Amino acid sequence: MKKRTAQSYSVPGLEKGLDALEALAGANVPESLTQLARQLNRTSSELFRMMAVLERRNYIARDLASEGYHLTLKLYELAHTHSPVNQLLKAAALPMQELSDAILESCHLCVLSGPLLTVIAQAESPEAVRLSVEVGYKALPLNTVSGRLMVAFLSADEREAFLKTDAFFQKLTVRKQKLLRADLAKIQNDGYHIAPSSRRTGLDVSCLVGNPKVGVLAALGVPFIPGGSNHGKERKLIPVIQRYADRITASLGLTKTTF
Repeated sequence: MKKRTAQSYSVPGLEKGLDALEALAGANVPESLTQLARQLNRTSSELFRMMAVLERRNYIARDLASEGYHLTLKLYELAHTHSPVNQLLKAAALPMQELSDAILESCHLCVLSGPLLTVIAQAESPEAVRLSVEVGYKALPLNTVSGRLMVAFLSADEREAFLKTDAFFQKLTVRKQKLLRADLAKIQNDGYHIAPSSRRTGLDVSCLVGNPKVGVLAALGVPFIPGGSNHGKERKLIPVIQRYADRITASLGLTKTTF
């Protein structure tokens, strides 16, 4: 029997409602029914009942002055019913183990927790000799490859606020602070970070997980064993690591960010 996938199904009514919600999410001001219909290439009569249901269920509301529609906080409330960290852990568990099995290196998942980088998950390499980072390990972000990646992808205001209070950054000379800022700009442009480890010989690679624009930010890091089977191949494996990072992002229901 041919296996059916989710892509074989079409639910026009549901898609119509989701289109309306996404259009309102991207609008700067409340939108009238006519404006929404024009934007979605539909008729007002097609959207009328859908908008009435969304309004009754409190997903949208009408502006008192213009009578235009806008989103309420209902979707925000639903999204925050479960801890983002728990969702990250669930989404990352299988891709992380598959990544470790594929490249024969351990990997770990990090988040920013206040002023520190925190490791929240790790998957062990199947090799007998391997590197691993203990779950719960904390470090100053700018002294790590994954930490620099995440600081690079903070919003401009958040990044400046972080740098003003970060102990590592404040101890640098003005010249070295300028060089670090340039490094963060390059990391954001590349979308990943590869650099020598600050704690041992060998290279570390880190790829972005989540979407910083919606406040979900993590890093999938791989510490390569110096002299191991992947020695000299670290940079070639970045696209592989990125694919698994993107899988975790997709499992969270997020779109990969672009800058």
